[in-house]
Amino acid sequence: MRVISLCPSNTEIIEYLGLTHLLVGVDDFSDWPETIASLPKLGPDLSINMNLVEKLNPDMVLASLSVPGMEKNVNQLKERGIPHIILNPQSLSDIEHDLITTAEVLGYPERGMRAAERFRTRVAKVKQKGSNNHRTLKLYWEWWPRPVFTPGKLNWLTEISELAGAVNLFQDVEFASVQTDWEDVLRRQPDYICLVWVGVRRDKVQKSIIKKRPGFEKLKHLNDERILILEEELYCRPSPRLLDGLEKLIGLIQK
Repeated sequence: MRVISLCPSNTEIIEYLGLTHLLVGVDDFSDWPETIASLPKLGPDLSINMNLVEKLNPDMVLASLSVPGMEKNVNQLKERGIPHIILNPQSLSDIEHDLITTAEVLGYPERGMRAAERFRTRVAKVKQKGSNNHRTLKLYWEWWPRPVFTPGKLNWLTEISELAGAVNLFQDVEFASVQTDWEDVLRRQPDYICLVWVGVRRDKVQKSIIKKRPGFEKLKHLNDERILILEEELYCRPSPRLLDGLEKLIGLIQK
């Protein structure tokens, strides 16, 4: 089959299934695994060039709704009659399900079942590590600084936080994404600040930016070590690589 992926998390699911050799094109932001570097790039995930997609004559396109605005791509796929499936995982169980669904659609159902079992087993093992933390740490995840965007209850980072033996600072808000402000963050008194600015390289994110914010000194137990600059690709993409991020997070906060 000739397969196209329209977002990084889909590309990573394909790799986890061991089916990367089927890919004939990917979005501009797909950067893992390195073997896809030579594939045709079809534009940013929010604005895919559908003319290029059609030229590649795909048997199946893996679309996504994991980021607001991706509906545009899905609508164009429908209008042009391009065969596709839509993935929209919001939890680890959703990712497990998508491994099975994707493998079935691509004609490799057994790979999907094996991959799902491998994923499920790893989640269980990591959960055991996280349960060793007897403190309830509050994690503030920052997706974007101005205006402040952070994950709410209906996002995988709430689950990732819990598996690490902590809680998402905004788990009480019944949304996947929450727009708030720094004053609200201060009131909630996080134990750790986890910076995962979407689309920004880690070397461009500085702890000093946070420390200069008004009222930072009110977070009495926070210091440089509790401001974590994390890899966006390990926390902001709903793929099996979230478990890599989870294991790293456990190592950072369980000291």
